Amino acid sequence: MSAQRLTARMQASRHDSLQETVTRDVTEHPRDLSRLYCERFQVSRVTANKYIQRLEAEGWLARSGPSTHPIYSPGYRRLVGQSYALAGLDEQTPWERDFEPFFALKPNVRGIVHHGFTEMLNNAIDHSEGQQVYCSMEQTEKRVSLIVVDDGVGIFDKITRALGLPDRRLALLELSKGKLTTDPTRHSGEGVFFTSRMFDRFSIYANDLQYAHRADDVHDLLVDDFNAPAQGTGVMMVIDLASDRTTKAVFDAYTSGPDDFTFDKTVVPLKLARLGTEQLVSRSQAKRLIARFDRFKIVVLDFEGIDSVGQAFADELFRVYARAHPDIKLEPVHMAPDVARMVARARAAS
Repeated sequence: MSAQRLTARMQASRHDSLQETVTRDVTEHPRDLSRLYCERFQVSRVTANKYIQRLEAEGWLARSGPSTHPIYSPGYRRLVGQSYALAGLDEQTPWERDFEPFFALKPNVRGIVHHGFTEMLNNAIDHSEGQQVYCSMEQTEKRVSLIVVDDGVGIFDKITRALGLPDRRLALLELSKGKLTTDPTRHSGEGVFFTSRMFDRFSIYANDLQYAHRADDVHDLLVDDFNAPAQGTGVMMVIDLASDRTTKAVFDAYTSGPDDFTFDKTVVPLKLARLGTEQLVSRSQAKRLIARFDRFKIVVLDFEGIDSVGQAFADELFRVYARAHPDIKLEPVHMAPDVARMVARARAAS
C-alpha cells in the first residue's frame, strides 16, 4: 500500500472515530477544539483544522465568533456512544451524565427517549446475564435513534426458557401482549411493550430473530433474521424530532377508561401465534394463545392476515375460555368472512 493510500485510510479512520466523539468534544472544548485534536492525534494545527472543517460541512459542528478565534457548538448531527460494564450499573446515571446533556430535543420527544433509553438499559442490567452493554444515541436533521446492545443470553431464549415455550418464535407473541417479565418480583413486564409503542420504529434483534413494531402499522412483525446475533440482544428505537407523541398518550391508549390508570388492555396479533405455515386449528394452539390473558380486562384479538381458523380453536377461545372468564372482554377485529363465521358459531354455542 502506498504512503498516500495509507495516510488516506488513517484519516478516514480518524474521521469515523471523530464522529463518535465530536458531540462531546465540542461541548467540552468550544474554544480550543483545534488544540484538542492536535494533541489527541499528534498532528499539526492545519491538519486538525481540516478535520474540523469536514465535520462542520457534514453538520456535526456549528461555528460562531470571529474567524481567528471561532467558537464551536454541536451541529444538527449529534452522536454519543459508550460501553459499560453491567455489574453495578444503574440506568439513570449514563442517561443524565453521558447522553441527555448533549442533545437538543423537544420536551415530549426527550421524555420518550429518556423512557426508552432507561427501560432498555435496565433490561440489559437485570435480565441479559451479560457482562457488557453498548449504548448509542444519534440525532440527525429529522430524527433521533437509540441503540442498546448487550452480550447476554438473548431475550428470546431467555423468555422461551422462563415460560417453557415449545418454540422461541412464540416469545414474540408473549412480548406483543405486554405484562411479560422473567422477574415478576422486580418488574411489571410493561417496559418493552410500552417502549415499542412510543417510538416510530422499534426493533429487537436476538437469537436469530427480529421483533419489530412501527407506529404506522398496528401489527407487530416477526422475522427469522439470521443477521441477528445468536447471543446477546440488540434494541433499536427511532423517533421523529417533530413527533407530537407523548408517554402519557401511549399509556392512556392501553387503559380501559379515563379514570383507570391500570395497564388493562392489550392487542394480540393472531399471526404471531402461528409457527411457520401452520394454521390456527387446534385447542392446544388456543390455550397457548390465551396464556396471561387474565392479566387484562380487554383483549383485542387482531385477525389481520388470518384467512380461517379451525372449529376447535374458535370454540376453545370464544366459548370455553370466554365462559370461564366472563370478566375478560375478548374483542376480535379484522376478521376475514370465514373467521367471522367460525367466531359467531362458537359464541352462539356458549
